[in-house]
Amino acid sequence: MAFELPDLPYSHDALADLGMSQETLEYHHDLHHKAYVDNGNKLIAGTEWEGKSVEDIITGSYQAGAVAQNGIFNNASQHWNHVQFWEMMGPTGREMPGELEKAIVESFGSVDQFKADFSAAGAGQFGAGWCWLVKDTDGSLKVTKTENGVNPLCFGQTALLGCDVWEHSYYVDYRNRRPDYLKAFINNLVNWDKVTENLNNA
Repeated sequence: MAFELPDLPYSHDALADLGMSQETLEYHHDLHHKAYVDNGNKLIAGTEWEGKSVEDIITGSYQAGAVAQNGIFNNASQHWNHVQFWEMMGPTGREMPGELEKAIVESFGSVDQFKADFSAAGAGQFGAGWCWLVKDTDGSLKVTKTENGVNPLCFGQTALLGCDVWEHSYYVDYRNRRPDYLKAFINNLVNWDKVTENLNNA
């Protein structure tokens, strides 16, 4: 099936007071994400992947151990990553539900430790990539990081929360201060209701 750019689930200025400006969302969603959609559609046209779900394209075209992934994978994966990213943020859902807090404490010892681990993963990802809270194949919650467009689907994991640490995600607002961006993300931008929904559906 053709990739489609979804509307943001909130206005472009909805996160401005929380740490992500209208300008960032206009560039990031309207231009960067749209490019993944447009390029992905061009690349899958006439191939075995045309008509397949984005999840099937990601898992089917991922090349474990490759120095660089192919263009079909990169655009499909980045499209999927960004669809999740927009939904995992928001001006609402600022309080962590008790069931999610319980699961995080069981896995990390405390919410503060989880936030520290998540932020450290994002800050420590060399170059472009993502940091994630995932439900792993053994049922445990883990913090991971991936390069470029690689995501948890490639490893059979369920993404509960993801943060884009490509420079286009934070450079307008934070310049080269990626740790400050991650601090704002984990403390102010996450929609914990959506993360809880992802956990319940995992």
